[in-house]
Amino acid sequence: MLAVRLKQITKRFAQTLANDAVDINVRQETIHAIIGENGAGKSTIMEILYGFYQADAGEIELFGEKKKIINPQDAIRNGIGMVHQHFMLIPPMTVTENIILGLEPVSRSGVLHLAQAEEKIRKLSDEYGLQIDPRIEVENLSVGLQQRVEILKALYRDARILILDEPTAVLTPPEVGEFFQILRRLKAQGKTIIIITHKLEEVLEISDDVTVMRNGRKVGELPTSEATANILANMMVGREVLFELDKQPVVPGETVLRVENLCVTVGNKPRLKNVSFDLKEGEILGIAGVEGNGQTELVEVLTGLRRLDTGTVWYQGEDISNLSARKIREHQIAHIPADRKAHGFLSSYSNAENQILGFHYRAPFCRKNGFLNFASIRSYAEELVKKFDIRPPLTDIATGTLSGGNQQKVIVSREFSQHPRLLIIAQPTRGIDIGAIEFIHQQILDLRSEKVAVLLVSAELEEIRSLSDRTLVMFEGEVVGEITAEAFDMETVGMLMTGHIETRSTREPDLKSGPGADS
Repeated sequence: MLAVRLKQITKRFAQTLANDAVDINVRQETIHAIIGENGAGKSTIMEILYGFYQADAGEIELFGEKKKIINPQDAIRNGIGMVHQHFMLIPPMTVTENIILGLEPVSRSGVLHLAQAEEKIRKLSDEYGLQIDPRIEVENLSVGLQQRVEILKALYRDARILILDEPTAVLTPPEVGEFFQILRRLKAQGKTIIIITHKLEEVLEISDDVTVMRNGRKVGELPTSEATANILANMMVGREVLFELDKQPVVPGETVLRVENLCVTVGNKPRLKNVSFDLKEGEILGIAGVEGNGQTELVEVLTGLRRLDTGTVWYQGEDISNLSARKIREHQIAHIPADRKAHGFLSSYSNAENQILGFHYRAPFCRKNGFLNFASIRSYAEELVKKFDIRPPLTDIATGTLSGGNQQKVIVSREFSQHPRLLIIAQPTRGIDIGAIEFIHQQILDLRSEKVAVLLVSAELEEIRSLSDRTLVMFEGEVVGEITAEAFDMETVGMLMTGHIETRSTREPDLKSGPGADS
C-alpha cells in the first residue's frame, strides 16, 4: 500500500516553474529518498505535502485517501511530521518545552501538566532509541541531539510519515551511523520516512526507493537495489559526474600564513589553546574535527571577526593580529563562512549587490562622489552569474530566494573573483548537491594551481581527504595531530577527532618564530 501518492503536482513561483506535473509514490513503512540538484524542486514538493505551499495543480493521497492539505496544521492532523534542515527550536527552553510548544497539555483550570508531557516524551525516547533527557535545555545539546528533539516533536504529534530535509548535513560521521539506526528502528515500528538529500552514498545505504528530480521534473523513480552512485548522479545532473578530483601536483611556495600560539577564551571556556601552524602558497591545509572544537573561533580570528587573547597571526611577513574584517579583506584574504545565511550574504539583496559586498566602496563599483556605479556592478555580476553557473541566471533576483547551492555559488563567485592570496573556507559544500560540489571543488583546486594558499575547514572527512595536502585535527581547541595526504587514514583521523590522542601523528608542524620566517 502507498503511504503517499502525489499526482501531477505543479507549482510556480512568479516566472519559475518549481514543480512540473510531478508524480511521486512512497510505499508504506519504507525509507524513500528524494534527490536532485539544488533548485530541482525536491524541497518545494515536500513543503507542499507538509502544507507550507499550495500546489497550483495536482492531488495528494495519504494511505489511499485523497487529502486537501492547506497548512502545516492540516499535515500534522493527517499524521505528517517534518524536520527541517535548519532546526526550529528555542535554545533556552527544555526539550519538553520545545516539543509541546503549541500543544501544551493543560487542565480545564489552565494548569500545565508538564510532568505528564515529560513522561510521554521519555517513553517515546526509549521506544525509538532516541535517548534524550526531557528536562535538559536545548542549548546544551549537540546538533545531533537537537535533531532527535525535532524527531520527537513529530512523534509526540503522532506522525506516521516523517519528512527529513538534508538530515545528515550537520552530523559527524559517528552521529550519521547512530541516526541511521534510529531511522531503521522507526521504519521497523511502522513509520514511513521521506529523506530529501544529496548524499548518494547515504541514499544507497539507508533507502528502499529513490526518486530523482531535475529542473522541477521527476526524471526517475526506482528501487535503491537497482541504483548505483553513477546512475543516480547522471540522472540528477543530466551528464556524467566526476567523483575523483583531478588534483595535479603543486610544489608549495613561500609561507603565506603563520599562526603562533593562538589563545581565545569565550566566557570562561578556552576555545583555542596555543594553536600554531603555517600555510604555504599552492597548498590546501585541511582542518578536521567535530564541530565545536575551536574551528569556528580559529576562522573568526583569522578573518577579523574575533579578537585574540594572546598569540600572533603573520600574513606574508606582516603581523595582522586583531585587524578589522575590512582590513583583513584588503590584504587579499578571502573568506567563505560556514553559515552562509548568517554571515555570507544579505537575503534581501540582489545577486549583483551580494557579489560586490565587502568591496562595494571601491572602484569600479563606487564612484569618487561615493555613489554606486550600477552599470559597472550589473556588468560584473552578469559575468559571474555566467562563469559560476548561478541559477536562475539573473542578477537582480534576491539571493535569499535561491536554492542553497546557488546561494553558495554567489558567495564563491564573490570571493574567488577577487584574486585572493589566501582563501579561508569553512564547510564549502554543506547542504548542496553533487553537481555544485564538483564545481566548487574544482574551483578550489584551480586556485591552488594559481599558487593561492587555502585553509579548508570541513566536517566532511572525505572532502578533507580528497582536497587537502596536509590535515590538522583539532580537539577541544588544540591541534592534536598533523597528517599528510599520503598518510591520511579515515579511522585514524576519526579517532583523533574524538580525543584519542595516543593515535596522533608523531610529526609536529615545524614552526619557526618571527615575521616572514619560512620552513
